[in-house]
Amino acid sequence: MKTLKTFFNSPYAFWVLLALPSIALVNGALSGGDLEPLLHPTGEFSARFMIIAMMLTPLRMLFPKSGVVPWLMRRRRYLGVAAFFYAALHTLYYVIDLGSLSAVAADIAKFGIWTGWVAFVIFVPLALTSNDASVRRLRRTWKTLQRFVYPAAVATLLHWIFIHDNFAPAPVHFVPLAALEIYRIWKTAGAKRSLAAAPKIAS
Repeated sequence: MKTLKTFFNSPYAFWVLLALPSIALVNGALSGGDLEPLLHPTGEFSARFMIIAMMLTPLRMLFPKSGVVPWLMRRRRYLGVAAFFYAALHTLYYVIDLGSLSAVAADIAKFGIWTGWVAFVIFVPLALTSNDASVRRLRRTWKTLQRFVYPAAVATLLHWIFIHDNFAPAPVHFVPLAALEIYRIWKTAGAKRSLAAAPKIAS
C-alpha cells in the first residue's frame, strides 16, 4: 500500500498519466496518415487540461475537506504545461496540414483561426514560467502573469465554437468552469463583505 501511494504521489507518474492521450495522437501522425482528424482531439485535450487546472481553486472553496482537490492543486502547474503541450501539438499539426506558411497567413484572418493563435501565444509565457525558478524570480508578478489564463480560456472557447459549425461541444466543457468561477467570485465577495462588517477591536 505504501509503495502504491508513493507511486501515485510521484510527479513522474502524474506526467505519464497526462501524456497517455498523446501516444495515439503522435503515433497517428508518425504513421503518415491525414493530420486533419488529429486536430480536434489535440485541441480538446489542451482545453480540458486547462479547464481542470482553472477549476481547482473554486473546487477547493466548494469542497474544503476534499483530499483529491489539494492533491491536484499541488500538480496544477503540470496540468497547465500539459495544456500547452497539446496546444503546441494542435498548432504543429495545423501548420503541417495546411502545407505552407503562406496558407497559414491566408487562413489567419478567419475569426475562428486568429482566436486560436491568440490563445496559443498567451499559453507560451504561462508554460515557460510554470516552474519553481520562475515563481521565485517573478514573485508577485508571477501570479499576475498567470491570470492571463482567463483571456486565453475565452480565446480558446471562441476558437472552438467558430472553428466548427457545431455549437454544443464547447459550452459542455466551459459551462462548468464558468459556473465555478461565478461561485468563486460570489464566495470571495461575501468573505470581503463579512470582513468589512466585522467590528474592529480597538488597540
